[in-house]
Amino acid sequence: MPRWGLVVEQNLGFGRQGRMWSVSVLDHVEGTREEALAVLRTRAERFEPVHPTSPRRRMLYREADGFLLVVDGVWQPFHCRFTVAEQLYDSAAPEPVAERPPVPVPATEAEDGPARLPGAAHPEPEPEPEPGPGPPPAWDAGVPEVPSWLGRDGLP
Repeated sequence: MPRWGLVVEQNLGFGRQGRMWSVSVLDHVEGTREEALAVLRTRAERFEPVHPTSPRRRMLYREADGFLLVVDGVWQPFHCRFTVAEQLYDSAAPEPVAERPPVPVPATEAEDGPARLPGAAHPEPEPEPEPGPGPPPAWDAGVPEVPSWLGRDGLP
């Protein structure tokens, strides 16, 4: 089953020279392209872009591979482009976990719970130990709670 990336492109930064076109992957969908487009539409409708900070109007358009969100701000419009893209490769993909066969459970245990031998004593679980003092807080930096000069006579 293909894996689809839900990609958003938007402007970051301020001013004419400070703007930068940025891309990020919102999520991944495994299934058909149409299923991925349906999920992407929902994400595009709810998406809160970085700009503008005070939106007046939002308009969502359908394109061939995704959606275009145009947001009118106080001074000018901004846009975000949403695209569905099939993921072909990932250099940092986690290793697939080999499936382990299920461990067979005897019928008596499955129906009646764990088997108990007659006359066998089952020990009670030991209580958890009381938590001791934890590590000093980061702000402590080894300062004692009571300063060494407290209680000394002869100090000005």
